[in-house]
Amino acid sequence: MKKIIFVLAAFALTLSSFAQSPDFSGKWKLNTGKSKLGEQFSMAPVSIVIVQKGNDFSIEKVSDFGGQEFTVTEKYTLDGKECLNTGWQDSQRKSTAVWSEDKKTLKVSSKLNIGDGGDMTIVESYKMDGPNMVIESSSSSSFGDMAETMAYDKI
Repeated sequence: MKKIIFVLAAFALTLSSFAQSPDFSGKWKLNTGKSKLGEQFSMAPVSIVIVQKGNDFSIEKVSDFGGQEFTVTEKYTLDGKECLNTGWQDSQRKSTAVWSEDKKTLKVSSKLNIGDGGDMTIVESYKMDGPNMVIESSSSSSFGDMAETMAYDKI
């Protein structure tokens, strides 16, 4: 009997080690009521479209800045290799995307050169909270530090 319990426990541990990562694919709309955005300024996209397939993760972010809408498209690989994307004002954004150990959170770390000759570091952590996708974002540059939590509803 002890052998059977041991075998079942070992089997359960093996299955848990193959934890499935969430699939963020879909169209998402910002839910300002569930988000914690900057009081004076927010970098939260109003909508996001994600395509996640195998090792590829692409994201299209639509933002509104001063009444003008603009779209940014970024592509990553989910294996931690550095990816280059075009950032704000045609700057080069170097990023890596890696899963947390429990495979529930995708962390995208980016660095881009900004106009003052310095760099901006951005860390975005994607995870699911029930039916909502949540992105915890922090940035740091010579302009200061900023942190936001953005909640999105699937549309």
